[in-house]
Amino acid sequence: MSLKILLVEDEAAIRQMLVFALQQQGFEVLEAGNTQIAFELLASNDIDLLILDWMLPGISGVELCRRLKKDTSSKHIPIIMLTARAEEDDKIQGLNAGADDYLTKPFSPRELIARINAVLRRVSSKKTEDSIMEFGGLQLNEKSYRVTSNREPLQIGPTEFKLLHFFMSNPDRVFTRAQLLDNVWGNEVYVEERTVDVHIRRLRKALEQGHHDHMIQTVRGAGYRFSLN
Repeated sequence: MSLKILLVEDEAAIRQMLVFALQQQGFEVLEAGNTQIAFELLASNDIDLLILDWMLPGISGVELCRRLKKDTSSKHIPIIMLTARAEEDDKIQGLNAGADDYLTKPFSPRELIARINAVLRRVSSKKTEDSIMEFGGLQLNEKSYRVTSNREPLQIGPTEFKLLHFFMSNPDRVFTRAQLLDNVWGNEVYVEERTVDVHIRRLRKALEQGHHDHMIQTVRGAGYRFSLN
């Protein structure tokens, strides 16, 4: 499956040139001439990388970058800023807004492709690091499918592992039983809501060994959450 890039550039000639260059490299490209279209495409597509012009009608590219990095649904998307502003302060402003790289105009498509590949390599490396989650001595390794407590292995079932992984990916958020069923079991599988309670008990039992069972908290009348507090 080809990677999907969203190109946000208001100058049609530049946009057309870049779309052609990116497609020649095997990328799937969506294009937007303004931030409104960009928001719509981001909401309806899984974007792997965003190429963003600084000077856009309405909301600037820097402001759009800042908003996307604050939003949990889009903060993971790597962003390359394109701009004619070559001053050091401008670069610093763009990077501080959350951009992963910064390319000044004029530039060659070859340089942009090289920057894209470099950013994607960094993101891939970070994803490998992010496969290990740790809270208060409780560590979950998504790759090796292991859970440890203060470096001591815990015996945990496959469903409990998925449940813990979901909780640790969303700390301090309360989820109803129905939401847990949809996110852990999948909405295509019919399971009664009380099944959630059974696996919560099993998960707590598995975490007792390292005294981490208190992290799985019951919120009366609402559901469950994972929290250090």
